[in-house]
Parts: sequence; C-alpha cells; structure tokens
Amino acid sequence: MNDIKARIKSVQSTMQITKAMELVATSKLRRAKERVENSRFFHEVLADAIRTVQNTEEAAGSVWGVPREEKKTLYIVMAGDRGLAGGYNANIFRLTEKLAEGKNAVYLPVGKKALDYYRHRGAPMYGAFCEYIADLHVGDALALGAEICESFRKGEIDAAILVYTDFVSMLSQVPVYKNLLPLSKPERKKELGTPYFEGDAEEILNRIVPDYVGGLIYTAVCEALASESGARRSAMSAANKNAGEMIDSLMLSYNRARQSVITQEITEIVSGAEAL
Repeated sequence: MNDIKARIKSVQSTMQITKAMELVATSKLRRAKERVENSRFFHEVLADAIRTVQNTEEAAGSVWGVPREEKKTLYIVMAGDRGLAGGYNANIFRLTEKLAEGKNAVYLPVGKKALDYYRHRGAPMYGAFCEYIADLHVGDALALGAEICESFRKGEIDAAILVYTDFVSMLSQVPVYKNLLPLSKPERKKELGTPYFEGDAEEILNRIVPDYVGGLIYTAVCEALASESGARRSAMSAANKNAGEMIDSLMLSYNRARQSVITQEITEIVSGAEAL
C-alpha cells in the first residue's frame, strides 16, 4: 500500500507540471497566432510585385528565376527550441531527410533542436544559423534573407528550400517545404494586360527579392512557433489524460490492497475469538 501511495503521489506531481506546461503553451499559442496573421501581408505584397515583374520579357533571363543544375542545395530547417512537443521536431527532420536524399545538401538550422540534430550528425552547415528560433525577429530574418540571396547570386548555392511546420489549427500542424530560390515562374494572366512598372526589371528584382525571401523566412518562423506551441499543448493535454487514467488505476489497486488488509484483520479476529 505504501508503494502504491508513493506512486500516486509521483504521478500527481508530474500531472501538476504537465498542466502548467499546457497552460503556458496555450498562452503562447494565442500570441503566436496573432503573429502569424500579421506577418503574412508583407511577403504577399512583395510576391505580387515579383509576379508583375516576372510576367515581362525583360525579366525572362533574370538570375532569380532561371533554374540551375543543383550542385549544392541549401535547406533552411526550422525546429523547436525544446522537446516535449510530441513528434513536432522528428517530423521536420524526417521530411528534410527525404527532400535531401541523393543531393549535395548544406543545412541552415533554426532552433536549438535543429542545431543539435545536425551538429550531432556532422552535417555540412551554412555559415549563419540561429540557435533559438524564438530570438529570430523581423530584422534578423531580413538580414538572413539578404545573405542567402547573395550566396545564390554568387553561385555558392543553386537552390534554397525552406522546411517548417505549417500551423493549420490548434490540433493540426503539418510539416511542409517551400522553394525559396530560384523563384518559381508565375502564370501569365492575359486578362490583366501588359504589366507596367518603372525601372529596370533586373534591378527591381535585385531590390525586392531579398526582402521577399526574408519575409517568407519570418512568416515561417511565426508558423513554426505557433505550431510548436500547438503541438506541445496537445502533447501535454494527452499527458494529463494519461496521468488521470493512471491515477484512477492506481487508486483501484490501492483500494483492493486496503480491502485485502481489512479482510485479513477481520479473519484473524474471528479466528482468535473462536479459539477462545
């Protein structure tokens, strides 16, 4: 009985921790969802501008839109800073390994778990990385986007792929990837007529593509943070449920053991009375 009581106390202590972590994750999730919604507008506007420029003959030979032979591919991998989030981090690494299979890959980990994962495996790393994803802000993302674009322009990398977790809902987070560079060729919309803008097409793309890539990176950071909080909330909720079921089972075992002790004591008293 003492062993069962100690076990129940231990599970109850763990349950208090998981409940606290669930509340913290829920609180962070609300803020993260707002960041996701606020971050999408910036890169969507730049994407429309890029499509407008790409739909011209002047931009046909732009360095940003011409596919190359992928001699070296950069994978920007966004994982969490901590564990206890179910399969959140493992799903990202699994998707990245599938994408990088058979390719000369170099990795840019964002988040402590991603950094530890690729360091432990001795994977080739890109020059810049962010140890904590929660510390990556708008300015950092734009600077990182500019650095990646400069490497692409110089031919140091031939493609850049962003791997992160898309926040669908509080119960659903899906690992996805997005091709950052080279830019995908947009469909020409004839009904809009000939696109018009002032200035050289290549010069315009040189100015807005780094900001566009940085905007996509920051949006992915916001999506990843919201997804991590959602995954941790779900994991802690499941842990609380399992802990409750375990406590119920242990209480049943405790009551049975207690009843057995009482029955034995009654039997001994009756046997002693009959002997007298």
